[in-house]
Amino acid sequence: MQNSTLILVRHGESEGNRDRIFTQTPEVPITERGKRQAEAAARWIKERFRPQRLVCSPYLRARQTANILAQQLSLSVEENPAFREQSFGVFAGRPYEALLTDAAYHDGPRWAWRPPGGESLEDVAARVVPAVLDLSAEALGQEVVLVSHGGVMLAIIAHALGGWDSLTVPPNGGIVIMDYAAGSLSLRTQIVPVAD
Repeated sequence: MQNSTLILVRHGESEGNRDRIFTQTPEVPITERGKRQAEAAARWIKERFRPQRLVCSPYLRARQTANILAQQLSLSVEENPAFREQSFGVFAGRPYEALLTDAAYHDGPRWAWRPPGGESLEDVAARVVPAVLDLSAEALGQEVVLVSHGGVMLAIIAHALGGWDSLTVPPNGGIVIMDYAAGSLSLRTQIVPVAD
């Protein structure tokens, strides 16, 4: 039976990550540190894999990271809007800590919390999981790099593990390896640290 390997990469540090602010626009770029993280992730992947495809979120920080990987891995970049980051609605442009003042954030599991005008992690999973399963099924016998975001990666990991408990967001430039076989994803390696 053929399977596929999915190499999940979180984009390099963005200006929003650096400033600890929810991004107000999809066009926020990565920082110099983010570029180094992407280069380190590319080196790590190149030493261990021979991916045939490179897919990314349409957001600038993911595209910039993917372009750095593409140069190292000699691949073209495919964008898929399903892999865009979680929308934080009214919190866009505000500090990360601002959501802690939202009473609803504390009313239940964090993955069910939906900011006004935004998405919960469960909403993200409903969008992302079908897309990642389709991508994996299309790539049987192949290795595929997917550059996306913390919330997207959490949704994929939660699906593979069957729950959200105890999950942490991968760091910028962090890598998670998944295996796909017989219609389902399994986690091979949690978060692979790369040089900062």
